[in-house]
Amino acid sequence: MVALQQTSLFAAGPLVLFEDAEGGVRYCPGVLPPVLAQQWFQSLRMDVDWQAQRRPMYDRVVDVPRLVAGYRLDDPNLPVPLAEASARLRAFVTAPFNSVGLNLYRDGHDSVAPHNDKLHSLVPGQPIALLSLGAPRRMAIRAKHPPRPVRHIELEAGSVLLMSHASQLHYDHGIPKSREPVGPRISLAFRVRPPVPERR
Repeated sequence: MVALQQTSLFAAGPLVLFEDAEGGVRYCPGVLPPVLAQQWFQSLRMDVDWQAQRRPMYDRVVDVPRLVAGYRLDDPNLPVPLAEASARLRAFVTAPFNSVGLNLYRDGHDSVAPHNDKLHSLVPGQPIALLSLGAPRRMAIRAKHPPRPVRHIELEAGSVLLMSHASQLHYDHGIPKSREPVGPRISLAFRVRPPVPERR
């Protein structure tokens, strides 16, 4: 089970959305002070080399409805806010995070379909930590098996959503499109990836 270090980073205790033997899915509001969350958002929005991607879907190729980026945490060109965010996460989550994936949701038209993280690309037993910056967005987390309960959680700026490795077997998560006007949001997904094989 992943342990949380009870420090002053938490304004309140985590909200348990789903339980499992590895810690389940927990929502932790108020991890970052609002001013710092806004500073990181502005810096990353301007300085990250955001990429627009396309991917096959059924019989056609479509635009990915958000901008993306990614870094290994030992990258010498890692933006300063990502290094600082990594240090803060390691202060209360006992996980050796070594990569971060970024998503920029520009407005309510941007989204991510319900999915689970690809387990073959993750170290078993290690959690995924999603740090939110910018405008709040609603996430839907749905069980894969009947009766398929679903929880909706508003991911606020400065909050962290922790998902266990095991939860990816049993739950899908996604950010649906919004009909209401929403501002831009950046999500930082910290993960523990297997070592990259050395080239011979």
